[in-house]
Amino acid sequence: MGIVAAIQSAVHQQIKLLYQTDFPAASALVNETKPEFEGDYTVVLFALVKPLKKSPEGLGQELGAQLVAAHPELFSAFNVIKGFLNLSIAETYWLQFLDQHAANAQFGYHPANGQKVMVEYSSPNTNKPLHLGHLRNNFLGWSIAEIAKANGFDVVKTCIVNDRGVHICKSMLAWQRLGNGATPESTGIKGDHFVGDYYVKFENLLKEQTAPILEKFSKNDTSDVDASELPKLTAILNKLPELSGDKKKEAEDEIKEIARNSTEAMRAVRQMLIKWEQGDLETMALWEKMNSWVYEGFNATYKRIGSDFDKTYYESNTYLLGKELVESGLQKGVFYAKEDGSVWIDLTADGLDEKIVRRKDGTSVYITQDIGLAVQKYEEYKSDQSIYVVGDEQNYHFKVLKLIAQKLQLPSADGIYHLSYGMVELPSGKMKSREGTVVDADDLIAEMVKISAAKTEELGKVKDFNEAELAELYDTLGLGALKFFLLRVDPKKKMLFNPEESIEFQGFTGPFIQYTHARIKSILRKEESGITGSAVNSGQLFPLEKSVITLAEQFPAIIAQANAEHNPSVIANYIFRVAQTFNSFYTEHSVMNAESAEKKQLRLKLAAITSQIIATGMKLLGIKVPERM
Repeated sequence: MGIVAAIQSAVHQQIKLLYQTDFPAASALVNETKPEFEGDYTVVLFALVKPLKKSPEGLGQELGAQLVAAHPELFSAFNVIKGFLNLSIAETYWLQFLDQHAANAQFGYHPANGQKVMVEYSSPNTNKPLHLGHLRNNFLGWSIAEIAKANGFDVVKTCIVNDRGVHICKSMLAWQRLGNGATPESTGIKGDHFVGDYYVKFENLLKEQTAPILEKFSKNDTSDVDASELPKLTAILNKLPELSGDKKKEAEDEIKEIARNSTEAMRAVRQMLIKWEQGDLETMALWEKMNSWVYEGFNATYKRIGSDFDKTYYESNTYLLGKELVESGLQKGVFYAKEDGSVWIDLTADGLDEKIVRRKDGTSVYITQDIGLAVQKYEEYKSDQSIYVVGDEQNYHFKVLKLIAQKLQLPSADGIYHLSYGMVELPSGKMKSREGTVVDADDLIAEMVKISAAKTEELGKVKDFNEAELAELYDTLGLGALKFFLLRVDPKKKMLFNPEESIEFQGFTGPFIQYTHARIKSILRKEESGITGSAVNSGQLFPLEKSVITLAEQFPAIIAQANAEHNPSVIANYIFRVAQTFNSFYTEHSVMNAESAEKKQLRLKLAAITSQIIATGMKLLGIKVPERM
């Protein structure tokens, strides 16, 4: 039981004894005492004042005195300020905690709870390599899964590969027309990069074909437009002269999209998708060949960043099940068909909009395969919760998915949870796949390792490392800096990525924490006799010694909070505070030359539990910590 739970339990017991009221233990609000007041933890009394018909001061005095008298092993003193009961925790409690957990490698982990969680992340498209945005996604998903495991959940890590659709056909068509038989092997280009280059080439081709159509639109010539798009385009063109600002830009973007869809290249892509869904042998062979190039590239990157999956799903295997569910939903009246044959759902009564679930040509859309996949995943694993780690631009999509699943009465519906996260932007602005301006994951990782080598050599602390050890250290620091920088921010927030800032050895960075761990390990190696199993009785704790212990005691609660909030930054922020606090302590107090043998043992145990917490916390973020630097 952690200190907060112990305080809540004691408060519950003593209120029951004093006032014959069964106040629920969990209802007692307990916070860390503010630095300007004396005490360690504060019980907020306001919720009890009215039902007990006591003044805040009177209640605090009575309850505080009873707590100290009844639990001397837990409380040493108290004071009351208005409606706040400030409690000082007995030093014996902190010392017993330290004795119990200093050498406990499992400290922080929670027992199995019998519940299953599925975490879906990465979700790459097979028309381009992984980029900086995918890295945040992979790091978040992997960490969320590991944090859930640490909280006692049975976890299944999954990935859905978007291996079919219009975007895939774009790369296929470009290679067909422009590839001249080139392969990753013949060009020496990594497979996912190779295919991604053709996606950009298609977009360049599309720009060339779109420009003359837009020119025609400016002269009210709409001869290139499909009949189904003509009413929409005509309405926008007629309204355009009256618009200004954002409204005008939105209209111009819609016109541009209609022009893009009216090109010969896009018509050919749509025809290719229809052929694929019909199982055309030539189209399928090209699709399989190009996807195999991409998978080889993906696997190399996943191995490099330490990302893994228990099960990989492929959109090409799930979209048909989705189409069956759409047909079933039509019969139930959940969906409705328009005159052109497309199928929709009307969610206006739920505060949303109408959403297409099947195109007029019978092909599926993203939501189609997601409906099918939700059912398939539940049938295979019966997870209590299915977490989708997907960027916040898909917030609407996942609201629709959950609503559709609920309206279809799918057993997976209530467990759907969208872990929405903000996009990663660069100092130069937003990344754009169409224009080839994304930051490639492989290139970024290589650059981070290069920067870590330069920064480390600048400090001159690795002269006794051989070449292989240096390579491993630079890799550990570079990837650690990248992961920590991307995970230290609350997932809900957008973030700006700065490689140089992320690799600093001082400040809120991965290398600072990694260096602290290595420093502690160096201290522990110097003590030949090691840490004894005897209980620590060091006399009065110095403030910084106590700060290290009290912060360490919070680790299990931090892991639980990170899981409840689906937020690895809770752990990142906490581990940084742990490293900071230990460094402050170590600056003031010697470990090896402590005032007494008892103090030395105390401080060795402080060092041991701190290094263990840092190693465990960083592991939950997917970050290695070096034993020496």
